[in-house]
Amino acid sequence: MKVALIGHGRMGRLIETILKERGLSVSCIIDEHDQELFDSREFRESDVAIEFTTPATAVDNILHCFAAGVPVVCGTTGWTDSLPELKKMCEEGKGTLLYASNFSVGVNIFRAVNRYLARIMNDFAEYIPSMEETHHIHKLDHPSGTAITLAEEIVEASERLNGWKEPIPGEKPLEDMLEVAHVRRGEVPGIHEIKWDSDADTITLVHSAKSRRGFASGAVMAAEWLAGKKGFFTISDVLASKTQGLF
Repeated sequence: MKVALIGHGRMGRLIETILKERGLSVSCIIDEHDQELFDSREFRESDVAIEFTTPATAVDNILHCFAAGVPVVCGTTGWTDSLPELKKMCEEGKGTLLYASNFSVGVNIFRAVNRYLARIMNDFAEYIPSMEETHHIHKLDHPSGTAITLAEEIVEASERLNGWKEPIPGEKPLEDMLEVAHVRRGEVPGIHEIKWDSDADTITLVHSAKSRRGFASGAVMAAEWLAGKKGFFTISDVLASKTQGLF
């Protein structure tokens, strides 16, 4: 399988290493200085592309993949206002995209537990949910894409929440809104902490990444799964195929 890498920062370089460890071929590497490679034969003949760049460039990169007929796995966050339009294009046969805010297998298991707990809590109104995510100082968007996904899943499962918001210093939390705080510190790969707090006790769910390798390995797994498919997919589709539909 031939894989095109779009973005060659820390994640891109780690993905390149994992691809080589698995015996997969890197057909071309495209970064901000090599945009002409989108028109190259090497790119057009790639079985799949993996995109990890910036919120400002992700959509254009995906559209380049669509134009070349190359299925693309995208792990860039912070641009998803454009996701419905791209999903529609996929449904119309104009491209193939697999998007996830986080490709870590562990995070996606965490998401499944989060959804389940949120449904249980509909019967226990005394527990108030909140969330905090911590990432490295280089992360541009906040809250993280993973935190937004987790928050949206809590809101969807909840009968008493109407949405989520970032906390405002000095402002009292709204009862019908899930507060999602963010911290940027050092080189932390990613920590997501969800609390359900009551006067009696606190239930806490935490996922803490030890390195970026879990994200990179998941993206490569998704790329292997996506090759040869058409349409719009998420990491849940990949994991559902491995767990008898549990995701």
